[in-house]
Amino acid sequence: KVERVLTCFVLCFYVLINPTYWHNVAQSELETSLKEPTRGVAKNVILFLGDGMGPTTVTAGRIFAGQLKGLKGEEHKLSFDQFPFTGLSRTYNVDSQITDSAASGTAYLTGVKTNQGMLGVSAAAVKSNCASTVGAHVDSILRWSALAGKSTGVVTTTRITHATPGASYSHSPDRDWESDRWVFWVPLGSLVDMCVSMYVCACVILGGGRAYFYPEGFADPDPDPSFDPSKVSRLDRRNLIEEWKNDKARKWQSHQFVYNKAGLDHVSSVQTDFLLGLFTQDHMTYDIDRNRTKEPSIAEMTQKAIEILKKNKHGFFLLVEGGKIDHGHHDSLAHYALSELVAMAEAVDVAKKLTDETETLIVVTADHSHVMDIAGYATRGTPILGLSTLDSKTSLKDVKDRKPYTTILYANGPGYGVPRQNLTNVDTSNTSYIFQSAVPMSSETHGGEDVTIYASGPQSFLYTGVHEQNYIPMVMAYASCVGPYGKGGKPCARDQVTALKAGTCVSWEKNAFLWFTPEFSKTYFLPTKIFCFPATPSYSLPHKLPCHLCCLVLFHKLSGYL
Repeated sequence: KVERVLTCFVLCFYVLINPTYWHNVAQSELETSLKEPTRGVAKNVILFLGDGMGPTTVTAGRIFAGQLKGLKGEEHKLSFDQFPFTGLSRTYNVDSQITDSAASGTAYLTGVKTNQGMLGVSAAAVKSNCASTVGAHVDSILRWSALAGKSTGVVTTTRITHATPGASYSHSPDRDWESDRWVFWVPLGSLVDMCVSMYVCACVILGGGRAYFYPEGFADPDPDPSFDPSKVSRLDRRNLIEEWKNDKARKWQSHQFVYNKAGLDHVSSVQTDFLLGLFTQDHMTYDIDRNRTKEPSIAEMTQKAIEILKKNKHGFFLLVEGGKIDHGHHDSLAHYALSELVAMAEAVDVAKKLTDETETLIVVTADHSHVMDIAGYATRGTPILGLSTLDSKTSLKDVKDRKPYTTILYANGPGYGVPRQNLTNVDTSNTSYIFQSAVPMSSETHGGEDVTIYASGPQSFLYTGVHEQNYIPMVMAYASCVGPYGKGGKPCARDQVTALKAGTCVSWEKNAFLWFTPEFSKTYFLPTKIFCFPATPSYSLPHKLPCHLCCLVLFHKLSGYL
């Protein structure tokens, strides 16, 4: 056994020092990039939002996921690392350099940037001022999709009324108005709080926050002894879960309400069109701590949502939030944050397997970053949650206090201490370990750097480059022909095809073209942006050739054959 391990080590080492290996890795990525970009129309759109999943978190999460599989880690690829197109999103909002999840959610769901702490309203509204929202409402890609006849869904590991899901359906000048109990100084009847807004918003709603839907004193079906519902329960005596059920029954719509994993597992995707699942009274439990017999994973919720939504012949829109990546970071609990990222990556993989990439646009991004960093100079394969091994040029003599440090560190947060703790005998891989920080704060903060956009499916190439965060939903709307790009609106992806008449030649910047005739349609790719030209283009080609021959000559010319 020892000999086999040594042999494997020697072979792996040989592979890594062999230039051919690295050339082959690059060639594989090049071949992927050269594949035809998927254009066409997105029947379905799925947006995965990793709350707080900045670039450094993705890197650390990738290494962590790889090490869980027994790899060194750095070479591993997450499910969305393999998406063909990536870009960057600029996350600042109207009044803040570093955004919160409410303002950013409004940007990447409605296409409008707003002020800190507000949901579904423009910056014309004033924080916590209900009257100021008149005329300031902005609708989301979820609402646009519903109006276009598509099914819609929201999945989250937080409360379903929290900032990210809230931005998809509510119009609130204050993200904290999750229950009528939390709405102050507002005339009675002048505001519909987020819970009331939510329960009519989507076909599938899965997440936490059950206590926010029940009236004060109501007996929860599965109470958490550590949670006090009296701080969040409704004062208006309304039972919104019963109202939801009654509304669906009155409309003769097939529906189910579930509050645990067993209930979710028993839901028939074929026989159910509307599903409300609230699995905890507050936020859902971290994935590595959850009771797997009571709480479903984000991947399991995603699977059930897609199975129900995909029945609609017009397609669907689904928002999936890995919300507790953010929670782990705020407490400087990097183990939890990275585990939540890995769980969301598994949900992305499920979505890819359940959908057709030629008709489903999948976008993975973040609302903002965090101030977690990866410090040098650990050797390859060093546990990402462990102590930095330092390299041959660096030793503890170079560390001013002569104490070891972890590869992962935070710029601020609860891990600050004076003098700095000696970590020599500390198990930093323990889930409860609070990673050290440079500035003392009770809660670690968001980061302001750009976050990554990963995309696959129809029109996904449009995300390449550096974009404002509010650009994200506009591409989804364009690709799926909803909202501003719906019927009677601006031209959408469908117009790329329907606007072409038989015999029209279409070129992608001299690198590819479409040849359309009534009998035959074929695409020749060599990629990127689209423009049309007449049947007799000015490329020094014979002007009297029929269009299909013109295209054929053009193809050979551009391919270097002529």
